[in-house]
Amino acid sequence: MTTATAEAPAPHKPPEDGNPILLLPRAIRDSAIVAYRNLLTILRVPTLLVTATIQPLMFVFLFAYIFGASMGGSQYREFLLAGIFTQTVAFNAAFTTVGLANDLHKGIIDRMRTLPMSRLAVLMGRTLSDLVVNILALAVMVACGYTVGWRINGGIADAVLAFAVILLFAFAMSWVGALTGLMSPSVEVAQSAGLIWLFPLTFISSAFISGETLPGPLRSVAAWNPITAVSAAGRKLFDNGSPPSFTPAAGWPADHCIEYSIVCSVGILAVAVPLALLQYRKVASH
Repeated sequence: MTTATAEAPAPHKPPEDGNPILLLPRAIRDSAIVAYRNLLTILRVPTLLVTATIQPLMFVFLFAYIFGASMGGSQYREFLLAGIFTQTVAFNAAFTTVGLANDLHKGIIDRMRTLPMSRLAVLMGRTLSDLVVNILALAVMVACGYTVGWRINGGIADAVLAFAVILLFAFAMSWVGALTGLMSPSVEVAQSAGLIWLFPLTFISSAFISGETLPGPLRSVAAWNPITAVSAAGRKLFDNGSPPSFTPAAGWPADHCIEYSIVCSVGILAVAVPLALLQYRKVASH
C-alpha cells in the first residue's frame, strides 16, 4: 500500500501576466476592496483618526495665535493655512508607513499574497484609504481655518484646483510612506522613520515663514522644496496674501508654483510607485 503525501498548497500567484488592459478592471476592483478593508479598521478603531485631525488643529491654533501675533496677525493666519494643509497631508504619509509595516509583520500581507488578487491592490488600496483620511483632515482644517479668520478669496474653480494639487501631493507622499513601511524591519522603526525626514523637509520651506529669510544654502533648498511649491500654489489659488514684512520669493519655482508643484508630485509618484512595487515583490516572496 502506498501512502500519499499531502503537500501544502503553494501561494496563489496573482494573474499579473497577460493583457494589462484586461487586468486593469481586476486591479481597480481589488484595490477598492483593500481600501474598504482599511477604512473599516479606522471605523472600528476611531482613535486612529486622532493624529489626522487633532494634530493639525493644534498646529493651526499654535501658529495662528501664539506665533501669529508677532508675525502679522490676521494676515499671517491667511498665509499660514495653505502651509498647514500641506504639512498635514505630508505628515499623514506616516499612516501608510505604519499601516503597511503593521500588516507586513502581522502576516496579513502573507495572507493577501495567497489570494487571487492583483499585486498592485495591496499598496493601491492602502494609499487610497489614506487619501480618504487626508480628505477628512482637510475638511476639518478648513472648518478650523474659518474660525481663525482664514478665507478662500479666489473663485470656486481655483479653490477646487488648490485642493486637487494638495491631494495629489498627499497621494504621492503616501507612496513614499508605503515604500518606507515596506523597508522598515519593525513597526517601531516605521513609526520613527515615517517622520524623521519629514520634519526638516517641512520646516526648511516656506510653509510657515518667508523662505527669503533663511541663510543662503537653506534658502535654495526651501525654494525648490516641494512643500514650498504646494503651499505657494495653495496660497495663489486661494488668493491668500502674505504679511507685508514677508519678502516675496522670486525665481522659477515661485513664479510657476502651480506647475512646479504638479511636476514634483508626478515625479515623486514616478519614482516611489515602481520602487514600492519592487520592494513589495521582494518582501512578499520571503
